[in-house]
Amino acid sequence: MNEKEKLVFQLIKKNPYLSQQEMAEQLGMSRPALANMISSLIKRGEIIGRAYVLPEKNQLITIGGANVDRKFTIEGTTQLGTSNPSSVSESVGGVARNIAENLGRLGNFVSLLTTLGEDHDGLLIEQSSNAYINFDLAQKIKEESTGSYTAILDHTGELVIAMANMSIYDKLTPSVIQQYEATLQNASCIIIDLNCPLETVQFVKDFAAQRNITLAIIPVSSPKMSRMPQDLQGVNYLICNRDEAATYLQQEVETFEHYEQAVQKLLEKGVEYVLLTLGDQGVMAGHASNITHYKAIVTKEIVDVTGAGDAFVSAFLHGMLNNETLEESVQLGLINASKTLQSDKTVRTDLTKENLTNWRNSK
Repeated sequence: MNEKEKLVFQLIKKNPYLSQQEMAEQLGMSRPALANMISSLIKRGEIIGRAYVLPEKNQLITIGGANVDRKFTIEGTTQLGTSNPSSVSESVGGVARNIAENLGRLGNFVSLLTTLGEDHDGLLIEQSSNAYINFDLAQKIKEESTGSYTAILDHTGELVIAMANMSIYDKLTPSVIQQYEATLQNASCIIIDLNCPLETVQFVKDFAAQRNITLAIIPVSSPKMSRMPQDLQGVNYLICNRDEAATYLQQEVETFEHYEQAVQKLLEKGVEYVLLTLGDQGVMAGHASNITHYKAIVTKEIVDVTGAGDAFVSAFLHGMLNNETLEESVQLGLINASKTLQSDKTVRTDLTKENLTNWRNSK
């Protein structure tokens, strides 16, 4: 055992009924980091039994993608059909993982339910994220590659084309989710992305509705809107962009009149809160047939667009789950998205609850 593990071991030995939150506070570390350390001690046989582990109440659980992002940035003018000089960077990503890290950095206890390969990329994701995300629910699958996303950006940071290897998420079936029902039923909110198969999204939607658990569905792309259930009763939050809404509703979503119509139709399908993200045109938000447009925050010197959408989702949900109003929560989302656009990181490393509040107050 390393020194931190020895401290955890001694604390558990002294009082095996401490909650993870109490242990984390005494040791001055994040609860996800502590949870991952305890899990490692159990797997290695250093701790036998789980007497000290009380059900984790009010945790957030994200379900879906966790992959490695590789970004190629073209140095000059983009030329199709030929080789373009570029630089490359590598980081961890995935919609569910990105949202989980954002929420973890904002002080929430978040567990990630995903599928990973037993490979370098899977290890990289876990090692890069375990200070903010609990990986107890992550499934390791032999002979499968961890998901990967490769983006080609032009010299301004705008996306030219992207390629995704996400077949491993087909293994994220309802039978996998059922293994963690005891944990899921204690969640205060479940957030699922559409990397998951349709039957898994449907299962989670029904599970959350039956137990009155807050549920947020986050699309990944227009093609994956085929994984969205047609009946959205029981969905508390749906956050999508124009293309995703147009694909799902099979209608044009190009003008402000279209935006309002799209939000209204999604509300009529049963969603409690609908947020239609509009890029530099802001957000159209609907609740109980009350639809409001919120202007975007003007962002100067955009560095990279990757992760901005996930940043909006995370800060918005953080606000709503911590008793902020709809307007205040939308503003938190817009601020976090704007700050992420100004960073070369998918999730800002300086994101904290305090900094998010300060960024809002400085506007």
